Formats: sequence, C-alpha cells, structure tokens
Amino acid sequence: MASRGWTRRDFLKGSCVAAGALVLGGGALSGCARTGGGGAGGDPLEAARSSGTIQVGIAGEAPYGFTDAAGRVTGEAPEVARAVFRGLGVNDVQASQVDFNQLIPALNAGKFSVVAAGMFITPERCKNAAFSIPDYLAPTAFLVPRGNPEGVTSFEDVVRKKLQVAVLSGAVEKDYAQRLGVPDSQVQVFDTQNALLQAVVNKRAYCAALTNISLNDVVKKSPGAQVEVTRGFTPVINGKAEVQAGAFVFRSPDTALRDAFNTELKKLHDSGEWVRITEPFGFTRDNLPPADVTTESLCAGS
Repeated sequence: MASRGWTRRDFLKGSCVAAGALVLGGGALSGCARTGGGGAGGDPLEAARSSGTIQVGIAGEAPYGFTDAAGRVTGEAPEVARAVFRGLGVNDVQASQVDFNQLIPALNAGKFSVVAAGMFITPERCKNAAFSIPDYLAPTAFLVPRGNPEGVTSFEDVVRKKLQVAVLSGAVEKDYAQRLGVPDSQVQVFDTQNALLQAVVNKRAYCAALTNISLNDVVKKSPGAQVEVTRGFTPVINGKAEVQAGAFVFRSPDTALRDAFNTELKKLHDSGEWVRITEPFGFTRDNLPPADVTTESLCAGS
C-alpha cells in the first residue's frame, strides 16, 4: 500500500472548501467557523447534542472519505461517523475537506471536532491528538488470477515459487517484499492501481500486492477481470507485525467525546453493523481489528 499521505497530497490544499463545508447527508452548508467546544461549558459532545450538529474533517480520498459525483460526502469513515453520532443523538454531521497533512492542525485549531478520514494511528500523530479505538485494519493482500492456481498467500510463497509480483510505486509493499526476501528481479513496479490489475490480467506478473481494501476496490471497479483478492494478512518482519490501523481523531482534551464515540463504535463492530456500512467501500469482516490491536500499543509503536 502507498504511504497514507501519497495520494492525499493530490487533493485540496488549504483549509475548508471555498464554497463552505461539505454536508454529510443533508442539512445546510456550514462555513469554516471555529468549533472549539461550542457551548455546554466547552464540552463538544454536549454542544453537539444540544445543537444536533457536529463538524468532522475529511481529506477527499476514496474509499476513506470523499465527495461523490452528486456532491455528497461519503466513504468508510464518514458513513461510520454518521452511524456513531446517530447513536449519540447527533443527526447532522457536516464535513470540511482539507489537505491530509492539515487535518490534525485544523482539528486542534477548532475547525472541526473529529477527523473522519481513515487516518492511521502512529506514535508521531499520537503526540498531537487522541485516537479512537482502531476502526479498521488495512492488511496486505494479493491480486491473483481467479482460483489462485499457485496458491499464493504470502511473500514467502512468492519467493519459494519464484513468481513475479507487481507493486505500486511508493508503496510499502515493495519494502515488505524486499525485506522478506523477494529478489528484485521478481518485483515489478507500476504507477497506478489499474496498471497492477493489467499486469496480472496480461500475465506480466502472477500477482500484485497492496492492501486488501484497495484491491477489493480495484476488483469492484473491474467486474469483467478474471482476478480475485486473497485473504488479508499482516506481514511479520524480523519478528514484528507491520500493523496498519485506521481510526478517528480527536483533540486530546476532548475525552468525553472520544469515550462516547468509542462506546458506539465498538457496538457497530460487535453487532456486525460496521460490516454492512463499510462493504460498499471494499471493506470486509477481515478488516475488523482484533482485541490485541489497541490504540495504546500502536501509539507506543509496539
């Protein structure tokens, strides 16, 4: 998978969309007013419940959080946020689109109360904001010919069977392949996801490595291609699992909002509702984080 910043740099620079904040599922447009804690003694949760509205930030990247052709904000994170906030009695969720690298600064400046952009939990980001419980994992997977005749499920299989693997330029999968012993002569680098698909379809490479979320999206958009996506897995390199987990982000002092959000998010995970909400965006049950993947461990880098 490409580094989580690489595609997002292509999106809007600056703060809010010029015409105002984008509306998530109806309601009036909102400008870039500072949300802070609103009323209710600076408590953004009580302010949201009182007004019935909360502001979130997105970065304009499919399938995580984007604006569709009809001008509606959607994607995995915004749709999950809508469900969570409905459970908290807040029915009007509005979104401001900013550059990915500006999400946490804009959050801390009070432009919105929550980042709903599928942001990965990293130790560096944890120094500047507070993350929800992990919302999803982005395991690595392979795009393979339908039926997966070579039975590839890991980079070790690629090495053992001496197969060609396609990877995306700037993506972590190239690094994974090299660190797990795939010779450079077996690694082909391409610039787009569609090029990965064509490499497999045209048999230039047996398989292509990327996150299962992205590959599921590729397959969904190419229904005639005779390919499939293997089950997602987390590469283990030098004894360390390379875990990539996305979550929602809050200002560090906003513990009541974060705690309430976590409670409702866990309900969605446990009930299976999360899978129903996220399936249209290429997510599956495999993307649900297990209990041993925690915000605390990811913030600590362990």
